Amino acid sequence: MNRWVSIITTILMTGVSAQGIAGDPAAGEAKAQACVACHGADGNSANSGFPSLAGQVPGYIAGQLAAFKSGKRANAIMMGLAQPLSAEDMADLDAWYASQTIAPRSISEDQLALASEGESLYRGGSAELAVPACMACHGPAGHGIPSNYPRVAGQWPEYLEGQLLAFKSGERAGKIMGPIAHRLSAQQIHALSVYMSALQ
Repeated sequence: MNRWVSIITTILMTGVSAQGIAGDPAAGEAKAQACVACHGADGNSANSGFPSLAGQVPGYIAGQLAAFKSGKRANAIMMGLAQPLSAEDMADLDAWYASQTIAPRSISEDQLALASEGESLYRGGSAELAVPACMACHGPAGHGIPSNYPRVAGQWPEYLEGQLLAFKSGERAGKIMGPIAHRLSAQQIHALSVYMSALQ
């Protein structure tokens, strides 16, 4: 166990991408100018249609950019933007966004019951549906685990819901998330999204 803690700590401290390249946050900031319109100057998106990238686990963004470039993950805008990026570019962008702080989100009074339903699934899963607790991969506070399990805390609930629905329908491929999301109802996905977004 100590070996894995050491490896994760090393990744967090060095900003090593999933491709094994150490990214430079300063270089990433300069390269991220093309990303500002959708993802914000510091990685905090002002529009729920675009994910916030600030504070994402090291290695995850580089991995997703590589997936967009290869066509493994489909998105017309991102596939085009990722094409000219080198592995070093991806690592630099990854390091920049990982070094930023995501803006916290909160739950409104009228969302408390919904969030409670989401909390139950996030923390305990569902034996009936054979769905594991979300926190097993995304962490008790939703901060994720480098480099494969992303941070969900602070993300737009609309974005989280959209991605879970995409996993559910098969529109977005995922060996782990596909089967899990497929078993969840649209209501459960909505509740989970609201709860996860407000984790801190």
